[in-house]
Amino acid sequence: MSDLIKIVDALEDRIKKLLYKQKKLEQQNMLLVKELKTVKSHSDLKTEQIRHWEEKFSALKNANAMLGSDEYKRETKLKINALIKEIDLCIAQLSE
Repeated sequence: MSDLIKIVDALEDRIKKLLYKQKKLEQQNMLLVKELKTVKSHSDLKTEQIRHWEEKFSALKNANAMLGSDEYKRETKLKINALIKEIDLCIAQLSE
């Protein structure tokens, strides 16, 4: 009978330890979920900032090309030609 009590006590101790570990892991998981949300939010903000700066850079390149910078003239001419083709297409659709 005393062996059975020892086994039950040992089993009870193991269960308590497992429950304690589970509680700790749940707390750790909650902290990690919060941290992940914070990192995702920060990442989204940085992505938006990058997109904003890329737009500014593109506008600056076009302005430089229009001011006579040879470096971006080709890109600007291609963009202007693409816009002209798009306008022509719109005119053709409106005239139908």
